[in-house]
Amino acid sequence: MTTGTQAQTVTVRVPGKINLGLSVGPLREDGYHELSTIYHAVSLYDTVTVQPADDWSVHVTGPWGEHVPTDDSNLALVAARTLAKRRARRAKVDPVRIDIDKHIPVAGGMAGGSADAAATLVGCREVWGLDHLENDLLEMLGASLGSDIPFLLHGGTAMGSGRGEQVTSVLARGELHWVLWAGEGLSLSTPQVYAECDRLRAEGGVTPGAPEPSGALMTALRRMDTDEVAAALHNDLQEAAISLEPVLAEALSAGLDLGARAGIVSGSGPTVAFLVGSQTEAIDLSVGLAANGPTGDIERAVGPAPGAQIVHQRSNPEPPRSRPDTDRPGPLGPVIG
Repeated sequence: MTTGTQAQTVTVRVPGKINLGLSVGPLREDGYHELSTIYHAVSLYDTVTVQPADDWSVHVTGPWGEHVPTDDSNLALVAARTLAKRRARRAKVDPVRIDIDKHIPVAGGMAGGSADAAATLVGCREVWGLDHLENDLLEMLGASLGSDIPFLLHGGTAMGSGRGEQVTSVLARGELHWVLWAGEGLSLSTPQVYAECDRLRAEGGVTPGAPEPSGALMTALRRMDTDEVAAALHNDLQEAAISLEPVLAEALSAGLDLGARAGIVSGSGPTVAFLVGSQTEAIDLSVGLAANGPTGDIERAVGPAPGAQIVHQRSNPEPPRSRPDTDRPGPLGPVIG
């Protein structure tokens, strides 16, 4: 059975992310690009419930549920099985059923798959009673599965380096208000966008150097001044994402015309994040985009948001024992349990 004292059904809430700054360096020998990024978790959440089961499975509902695979390729299921395999040397763990309520856009540049994997790692740790497994160990395991997973465990605002898996907190006081636009029917794979970025650079004769964090963005975040942050937003993948999905340029133009302080493609896209100054501005922009922008799903969010967190858990009831009432004698006298 499990290494813990009692199995749990655990529900974990996990945010999506946007990249406030993303500098893409040269291609590394391992096939990844060297990155410097500023991650920012926002209050658009998936909810993941993990519970012991007879067999491994994943089930997905929610607005984006139909776009998520439920076979062995699902990253949350991969994360659960990987953690189980790593812990199997100490004690056997039970299979789990994973239920995902999907609200983070799929293949949208907001790390939705990585978010579900991060939440699953947290849930499985609790279900299997792996209390000794610290967050930094979970982050190391997460990094082996996906570059964004350590940040989704971490949350807040943080700098990512390496291929994005090395996470360091960034001092950022206050909050930022966002309107998120996800185009209907749009989907961009991360490798596809990086390949297009490389193609465009080669075509333009650009040789990238070592990526570095933006000093202007770090300063703006310390002050959490909306206009300063707006002026410092940047994404080296934005041109490539627009090249593959030109409607993103239309969405960006519409949002800026409607009063957004700034707009940026989130990560590898195609979600577009618009920075506004307040909740009122967010509502106004949402209404304007719905009426005048290209067709898409529109959400409002605030950041920074915490990383994967347990929001509910319950002990699974123990199965009833077949045991007579000890106050009544059985055919052979009193039964001592």
